[in-house]
Amino acid sequence: MNGPEAATVVDADPDAAVASRRRALAAVIGVVFIDLLGFGIVIPILPFYVRSFLVSDVFIGLLAASYSLMQFLFAPLLGRLSDERGRRPVLMLSLVGSVVAWTVFGLAGEFSDTFGLTAGLTVLFLARMVAGAMGGNIATAQAYIADITPPERRAGALGLIGASFGLGFVFGPALGGVFASDAVVTAARGVFPSFVPATRFSLPSFAAAGLSLLSLASAALFLPEPARQRRRGARQTLVGQFVAALRDADLRGLVVAFFLVSVAFSGVQVMFIPFAADIYGYDETQTALLLTYIGVLGVVNQGVVVGRLSRRVAESRIAIAGASLLLVALAAIPFSPQLGALLPAVGGPPYLTRELLALLVVLAALSLGNGLLNVALTTLVSIAASAETQGSAFGVTQGAGSLGRTVGPPTMAALYALVAYWSPFVAGAVLLLPVVGLLVGVVRLASVPAR
Repeated sequence: MNGPEAATVVDADPDAAVASRRRALAAVIGVVFIDLLGFGIVIPILPFYVRSFLVSDVFIGLLAASYSLMQFLFAPLLGRLSDERGRRPVLMLSLVGSVVAWTVFGLAGEFSDTFGLTAGLTVLFLARMVAGAMGGNIATAQAYIADITPPERRAGALGLIGASFGLGFVFGPALGGVFASDAVVTAARGVFPSFVPATRFSLPSFAAAGLSLLSLASAALFLPEPARQRRRGARQTLVGQFVAALRDADLRGLVVAFFLVSVAFSGVQVMFIPFAADIYGYDETQTALLLTYIGVLGVVNQGVVVGRLSRRVAESRIAIAGASLLLVALAAIPFSPQLGALLPAVGGPPYLTRELLALLVVLAALSLGNGLLNVALTTLVSIAASAETQGSAFGVTQGAGSLGRTVGPPTMAALYALVAYWSPFVAGAVLLLPVVGLLVGVVRLASVPAR
């Protein structure tokens, strides 16, 4: 089952071919989910880990930007490499890198204690950057799914990647909180040898490394190389890949759309917690519950709703509807208290105020719009790209998204602090206006069959 020949399914029995595709799809989704679960585990400790080095909170933003920047640089490279050398080896290589990155990340505090603050911060940033570079493997996973899935089923299959993201962000932070708890740290100190640090920062990092190792083992055992046509020809640089994509009438609008959506959505994600604290008076636990609510909705939307809807509606129309709904939801978030005041009195628990109910409705629209838009955009990319360049196309769009996630958070944070609390949300909505226009242009130019 390990070699490429295991995935080259040439069977006269169509049922056997379908079963083989389903096994391969389940394997790649499982690998992505386990890897993202490990990523989610580290999220709750990041700000506190940085503060443990007694440096400015500015370093929290810089650490986040370093991850996204490396993902931007390496996603096209990994995508191109998967076109040339195969999907399976690239996925496995990235998982090996993740194991190393998360392990070293957990040891950064020890480096600081032994060699000084500068050494500790350097190790922290290097580990985070390696993790970001390996995080570019999502483009390869998307290309793998495109290889094994018929076009008419591709949106639903790619939606499972989005569902894996959602599940990783629902369960990962909860696991991270468990591993960082006093009880688990105390128990680990009684088990670990003296040279292995057991702290509220190292244990979640080691758990993430362990999950990446489990994902690597799963890939080695169950993930075959898909049968496809390998890309031949001269290599392109990162800049060359972007230039080629921007010259392609079918891909140009999609690449720009990925960038703008990522700037808008990532920036709003970062500033939502300060908004909930400042305007609604919520603490960390209450805002975490709101994030869990969004995560659960994201799983349902991208894992179920989008797949079923895509069988009845063309991907281009789903993308336009998703962008429009996301635009409205972003603009409505900061005015949720005012919208709630317009609602009639609601019964139920005392904490379920009209203002909270309005916010929950707006967040549901946000989740649905984001799910529709992201899956439809990804599907449009898979259809617009040739069979030989699926990995490169996904790598470029993933890179554009990573660049957007590098630019968005600091930009929206500055707007929130220097202009007004509502400004990042409105700015995000404004950024989606050209996305809607671009998608209308893509519908006219791209050779996407109407269904």
